Amino acid sequence: MNTPQLQWETQRAFLAVLRTGSLSGAARLLGIAQATARRRIEALEQSVGVSLFIRSPAGLLPTDTAKELISHVEAMAVAANAFNRAASADAALASGTVRLTSGKLLGVEVLPPMLRSLRRDHPQLAIELSVSNRLQALARQEADVAVRIRRPTEATVVARKVGDLQVGLYAAPELLAEQGTPDAVAQLHGYPLIGPDRNLLEIEFLRERGFDCSAANTFIRTDDHLAQLAALRAGLGIGVCSSQVAQRHGLVRVLPGQVDFNVDVWIAMHQDMRRVQRIALVFEALGGALADFLQPR
Repeated sequence: MNTPQLQWETQRAFLAVLRTGSLSGAARLLGIAQATARRRIEALEQSVGVSLFIRSPAGLLPTDTAKELISHVEAMAVAANAFNRAASADAALASGTVRLTSGKLLGVEVLPPMLRSLRRDHPQLAIELSVSNRLQALARQEADVAVRIRRPTEATVVARKVGDLQVGLYAAPELLAEQGTPDAVAQLHGYPLIGPDRNLLEIEFLRERGFDCSAANTFIRTDDHLAQLAALRAGLGIGVCSSQVAQRHGLVRVLPGQVDFNVDVWIAMHQDMRRVQRIALVFEALGGALADFLQPR
């Protein structure tokens, strides 16, 4: 292996091919010509002395050697992105790039209007919004600010609880107009229910709180909370939703007082980022906006 010849641009191309499965996809992801992407992969393979991809009908498949390098190149990408964000502006100025991460439901349904207000007040800020249910590590600077529905446990993280999602059963008004409104949990077996699919922990969590959404009782099953919300709005059944989101979409509360629970919402950042003005600003602004949104109504 001739390691001195390794360069980040060739490794970026390698990571892009891993993520897209093709040279053309990698080229689009990086904004370069396909021929350039090919040259960078060939240069990397020449440097390490082995082939990194196998051509197949499904695209470019990583070899065993390539698979061993994945964690290393992903760590390099995290570090490079953190470097770019840190270098994007003076730490004392409210400008530059901030990477924000959250789960899908909050990232799609809740945060965008708050980000609009933030950008209006601070037009020099750029936001990278990573919407994923995978917890990105603040300690490794995979993100600058995180909004989570569970308390962060990292020792180097500053966290603040901003409120609770008040969760209960909801349905579209059209469904209830057609089938009537249940008066007791025992009557739910006569209605189409929406619940998780293979997330056994969530199924058990909901069962303990009075909503039996095991496979035998549900007609629409998905582990994606956004898909569950879409099914509720389409009138496909009765399912769980937070009151704050349900009110926005005109969903109707079902069995109030019989199936009710709260889910914590936290905002967090690495403790060293408190000295970076743009990150501290996003932390405080979103923390306040989330606290207002989560106020009991």
